[in-house]
Amino acid sequence: MWGGIAMSIAKTKYNKALAEISKESPDISSVLALLNESINAGSSEAAYALATWYLFGNHVDQDWEKAVYLLKKSSEEKHPSALYDLAVCYEEGKGTEKDVSESFRLYLKAALRGDKQSFHEVGRCYYYGIGIEEDRTLADIWLERAEELGAD
Repeated sequence: MWGGIAMSIAKTKYNKALAEISKESPDISSVLALLNESINAGSSEAAYALATWYLFGNHVDQDWEKAVYLLKKSSEEKHPSALYDLAVCYEEGKGTEKDVSESFRLYLKAALRGDKQSFHEVGRCYYYGIGIEEDRTLADIWLERAEELGAD
């Protein structure tokens, strides 16, 4: 019961944050507070939204460690875009220790959750042997599917 109430609160706070950020002159401190309240109530969407702020330095100073922390929170709920962005962080060693095996695992998870770009990344990893043993046959399969999906 409490889980449902918390998620309802999280959704309400997240929706208020979206409404505020959509204004012509949003109150960024208010949006930030609402996102944090939503995250504390369990919103993976809010965690991902705030993670992207820290990844790209939008409305806040760029902070790779905070971004990775929030991406991990969002990834717990298997948020496909968070899984993809976290995979990039592991592959590049930004905000976390570089770990190409973990990066491949996250790209694969993101692809299986529907992230189109991750199909290309899984194929690229198989093609070059990044975090997984090189396998050109599997690379071709993943890259072909990525092309079908319109992923770069």
